[in-house]
Formats: sequence, C-alpha cells, structure tokens
Amino acid sequence: MGLSSGESSCFTGAASESDVSVEDRYFMLVEAVQDYAIFMLDPAGRVTSWNPGAQRIKGYTPEEIIGQHFSKFYTPEDIAAGKPARELETAAAVGRAEDEGWRVRRDGSRFWANVVVSAVHDASGALLGFAKVTRDMTERMRLAELERASQVSTHVQIARENEQKRIARELHDDLGQRLTALKMSVALLEAKLNKQADTEPLAAHTQELQKQIDWMAASLRRIAADLRPPLLDDLGLAAALDWLAEDFTKRYNVRSSVHLEPAEPVCGEFAATALFRIVQEALTNVARHAKARRVRIDMTCAGPIVSLDIEDDGVGVALDQPQGTSSFGLLGIRERVRQLRGNVSFTSSPGQGFRISIQIPADALV
Repeated sequence: MGLSSGESSCFTGAASESDVSVEDRYFMLVEAVQDYAIFMLDPAGRVTSWNPGAQRIKGYTPEEIIGQHFSKFYTPEDIAAGKPARELETAAAVGRAEDEGWRVRRDGSRFWANVVVSAVHDASGALLGFAKVTRDMTERMRLAELERASQVSTHVQIARENEQKRIARELHDDLGQRLTALKMSVALLEAKLNKQADTEPLAAHTQELQKQIDWMAASLRRIAADLRPPLLDDLGLAAALDWLAEDFTKRYNVRSSVHLEPAEPVCGEFAATALFRIVQEALTNVARHAKARRVRIDMTCAGPIVSLDIEDDGVGVALDQPQGTSSFGLLGIRERVRQLRGNVSFTSSPGQGFRISIQIPADALV
C-alpha cells in the first residue's frame, strides 16, 4: 500500500533526524554559531571553510575568502613580523596556538580578537590543516580600558584633593601667619608714630596698610577654604556643607539651606570629599547660570541607598538642547557620582528651576 504525502513527509523527517551523522551534527553546530568565526585552513594556511560567524565578524563571504591565505586578516605590521606563519608553526609543533591582538576586517577596519589555532591530524598523525576560532573582543577591551581610565581618574581625584589640602594648609598656616605678623608690626609702627609730633599723615597710611592686610587675609582664607575647607577635615561633612551654604548665601545673595537625615552622616574621607565637591559644583552652576533666589540641599542616609537632592528655583534649561559650558559642571558631578557607584538624574525645563537627584549605595560611603 502506498503512503500519503503527509505520511511520507513525517516518515522522512524522522528518518533524517535519526540518520544524521556526527559530522553533520558538528557542521550544523558550527553553522549555527554567530559570535565566533570558526573556519578551517589547509596546511599552507589557505581558508577551506567559512561559517556565518566568520562572515559577520570579518566581513567576507565564503566565495570571497575560501582559497585565500589567512594572513589577509592580519595587520601589515604583524605580516611584516611573520606572525601568521609563526602561529601555524606553533600550532603544528605543540597542537595549539593562542593570541590576542588586532585583526583586519574586509573593509579595512580593525578589531581586537582572541584567536585560537588548533592543528588537525588524521588517524596516522599526518597534518590535515588547522581549525581556527576567532572572537571579537573589541567591546570587552574597550570596557577594560574604560575601567582602567576610571581607576586612573579616581586616583587623580584623590591626588588632586591631597595636593589641594596641602596647599590650603600652607596658605593658612604659613602665609596666613605671616600676614598676621605683618599686621602686628604695622600696628606697632602706628602706635609709635602716634606718640611723635607731625606724624599724623604717616599714621593714616599705616591704618590703610592694616585695612589692605585684612583684605588680603580674608581673600587668603577664602582661597584656602575653596581649595579644601578645614571644616571638612576637622568637623565632618555636615559642618562643611553648612559652611558652604552659608558662604554661598553671603557671596551671591541666594538663600540656601541644608537638610541632612541623620544630621551627622557617617562617611569615609573619599566619600565625604566627593559629596562636598558635588554640592560645591552644583552651587557653582547655580551661581553662574540659574539666576535663582533659593537653593535647597537635602541628603537622606536611610536604608541601603543614600539620596542627595539639590534643587533651585532658577530659570531652568531645556535638557534636550546643548548646555554649553554649564555641561562641564554636570559632567564633573556625573564622574564623582560614578566613582561612588551611584546614579544621577537631572530634571529641568525653562522657567521651572533645576533639580539634581543622586542615589548612592550606602556601603559606598564608608
């Protein structure tokens, strides 16, 4: 009795699945791989097979590359140094060669690759060729470079803070004391002149000198505090933020307030410095661009997340438009937040003020 077309199809499918050889299964596996370039070379290094992953990574179709020497994938520098031949020699001698380096796509662009070349022998031990597996590691390499750059940036920030702390101390302890001594000397000179006749004009000059010394001392204290406020080291983050807000109000006539919960957050030196600089940078942006009347700083250290919000009632900005020079301050804030493993968002629109919202893991503060 004959079979219907449907019965024939079902029977054929079952038979083909059970009759697939190991070689066929291996071929289907290789063909299904998209993330790796897997291909064969003959003993001379010419390409004899080409999977879809190889086409995706390297850009060649099978018709374009089969029969070509695999050195086409190497940079001119590596070809001149004999690297392709050396890899085949190593694989033939020890069975396997692995390398990471730049490779070249069909369009001439370069990518960072991890390459494994394995020698293939027949049952008698004769060399049949080589199996080559290539993985595009460009993104991983870029992430590693970004991580290294991040570590370098953190070290630079720490070194800069330490240097600013040193300079601030020298300004306060050395130059500040010299100004104090100079004022005392001028005051003594004024006292002597007041005891002598016809020295009133000179005494008036000494008074003017004392005023200038007072102005210089005030400027010196302000510069030293901007470099590194002594309150941050002596009394902690809460006192430093209170001083920062008070000083900002006096300088720019913008009412600023600080609310911390708890009132004395526990922070390590690096975290305290980063949080202080974030607030300082935000206030600098307010002074330069916001035209605000009020700015509020709120920090809550409750649970696993620390929240820091800085909000002003200024002119605001359209966040989807280029921000000009003000964006550099926001970039600095982003970088410091990233160093604390946190995230930051900005909320604003024209006429509606500007809000910076930051969330940081609590364990990043200690």
